[in-house]
Amino acid sequence: MVKAKVWKIKAMFHGEPKEDDLELVEEDLPDLKEGEMLIEALYLSVDPYMRPFVSDRAKVGDAMIGEQIARVIESKNSHYPVGTIVRTHAGWRTHTVTSKLTRHMPELGDLPLSTALGVVGMPGMAGYFGFLEICKPSEGETVLVNTASGAVGSVVGQIAKIKKCKVIGFAGTEEKCQWLRDIGFDYAYNYKTVKLDEALTEAAPEGIDCYFDNVGGEFTTTVLEHMKTFGRISVCGTISGYNATEQPKGISPFPTILFKQLSVQGFIISGKWLDRYPEGEKQMAQWIKEGKMKYRETVTEGIENMYTAFQGLFKGTNIGKAIIKC
Repeated sequence: MVKAKVWKIKAMFHGEPKEDDLELVEEDLPDLKEGEMLIEALYLSVDPYMRPFVSDRAKVGDAMIGEQIARVIESKNSHYPVGTIVRTHAGWRTHTVTSKLTRHMPELGDLPLSTALGVVGMPGMAGYFGFLEICKPSEGETVLVNTASGAVGSVVGQIAKIKKCKVIGFAGTEEKCQWLRDIGFDYAYNYKTVKLDEALTEAAPEGIDCYFDNVGGEFTTTVLEHMKTFGRISVCGTISGYNATEQPKGISPFPTILFKQLSVQGFIISGKWLDRYPEGEKQMAQWIKEGKMKYRETVTEGIENMYTAFQGLFKGTNIGKAIIKC
């Protein structure tokens, strides 16, 4: 009998995720039925969206959700023989018995398997479609990205440079800002050490055309005042409020949105864009091959350390995609 290691919810998150909110347990897996397969995780993903998902949709005792790259190690499914590499939403677990997969495996060529969880995976597709389809950038425009050194933000900024835009990025350390400059950002600021209003006045005195927002909160309230009339905003995340224990108070953004006639759209990649994944994956892999798209991964060894890696997302410990290697 195969045993799986599984991270389960022990207590609902309240504020920042705490050490005893999750627990790593073992569970026995059943024998395979016809049409099923046993998969073993190779790489697991931790992402900021998991924090609000748990609060909104999960309950105590549930396994943590998430995507993984796995290998089929036993099979009674002719479509997935032993040795097949798969990508699926199996959650935070080492082994899974399943009969179907929730994601196709992209064509990676010489790229590492882990990139199917990052730059050629969900974060890369969020940056690709969320920026190009909503912001619709044009050559010469000014683009602002926050959490710019993360898995999504770094993709958005580089796509903006491919589209010949001026790109401004904000990150949380000087190391991260230097990496942004290295990959082509025109301006990179540590939001912890600069005054946002002054930085935007310096970098974009003419105003901002496109804003890709992963943060929300006061940061976005300030950015709105620097948007050009008819500017476009793609809201991909509101990470500043994920660990909040009460509703933030502040100035309403709606008058600025109205009088600047801004186009603002929330964006979740798991919706209507799934059918277009192959299009984005092919383009992303091509850009990497051509040297136009660079990426970084912060790799944590062992599922035992997965929760620490997840907590690190909210402390800014990762550059690029946070990956767990089993």
